[in-house]
Amino acid sequence: MRRPEGSAGSTEALSAGLAVAGVTATAVVGPMLGLSPWLIAIGAGSAFAALTLDAARFGGMGGHLLAEALPGGRARLRRIAIHEAGHLLLAAENNLPVKQVLVGSLACLRQGLAANGSTELEPPAHAKLPPEDLRRWSRVLLAGMAAEVLIYGSSRGGVDDRALLGRLWGLSGFDAATAQQEQRRARREVEQWLRDQRALLEARAEALLEEAPRLLAAPRLLGQTP
Repeated sequence: MRRPEGSAGSTEALSAGLAVAGVTATAVVGPMLGLSPWLIAIGAGSAFAALTLDAARFGGMGGHLLAEALPGGRARLRRIAIHEAGHLLLAAENNLPVKQVLVGSLACLRQGLAANGSTELEPPAHAKLPPEDLRRWSRVLLAGMAAEVLIYGSSRGGVDDRALLGRLWGLSGFDAATAQQEQRRARREVEQWLRDQRALLEARAEALLEEAPRLLAAPRLLGQTP
């Protein structure tokens, strides 16, 4: 069961907004700097062509790929790694098998996902789960957001996690009030556990970060230390 982080729709909107802003700024400032209107027109056409190619070829993820490749990209990837490390650690603590963890847009695109990060869990055997299994899933699915809050003070990812968790409780026949109460309880438990294990969380995130591929980054040789 994949639970990807990120939204291709929001990425496309961001890329389009940046492209329009860039073209508008160039059109205003360009003549003042002596740029030819032809050069501005060519530049605008190239920008929108790149945006169209990004949407068609990469599902609008090109902006994220570029951002992760730039010098500040490591900090961006570290936040994703913190989120996924939270899922990974709580999955181990709650005996939920993890099939694969991906950090970064490039790693996700290679697996056919339009996302920034993903933790793939073994799906439950049945759609209707008993309360204790639902509590375990609650702790694991809420761990990514809790990890981000612990390290950064807020969470950016987690929309898919909350949606999946709501479906699991709903399919198991529990009303919304009960599901929300149980999820609040799970969130408190996860937050306390991560506070106690903060060093482990950051170490696991660092390991995931070192494995995350980036555009234009030279591949590390086997046995090479970072």
